[in-house]
Amino acid sequence: MAVRRPVAWVVAVILLLEALGVAALNWFLGIVVDRQDMSLAGLDPDTMATSSKIAGIVFGLYFALCGVVALLVALRDRRPAGIGRVLLISAAVVHGLLGAFAWGLMGVGPFLFMIVMLGLLVLLLLAYAPAGGSPEVSPPPAPTTP
Repeated sequence: MAVRRPVAWVVAVILLLEALGVAALNWFLGIVVDRQDMSLAGLDPDTMATSSKIAGIVFGLYFALCGVVALLVALRDRRPAGIGRVLLISAAVVHGLLGAFAWGLMGVGPFLFMIVMLGLLVLLLLAYAPAGGSPEVSPPPAPTTP
């Protein structure tokens, strides 16, 4: 299939850029909360700032790991297996959920980005699916007549 490798490359690049963007945004929000000494419902501002920075690092590493899996798929031109496949499926689910939240909170633009990314992830997963279905499931034997 001619579309497999380009889709894997696009997904890898976007996920790696998204990792940097998510990490930078959460780090920036942590700095803003720290400098403004804001509090939400009585929570400690230092805890909120630290939590935002840690979340940025964790989610940035998660998206970067998903990007590395997509990059390996593009380089090897083989389907992701094991934990790599699980990571790409979870990234698709995350983009679907973020798309749903983005529609209500930020509008059409971020929603469209998340849905396009969801579509690319699903296309990547389906483009590398086995041709004859799952190899673990074999069709039942045909009945023989005497």
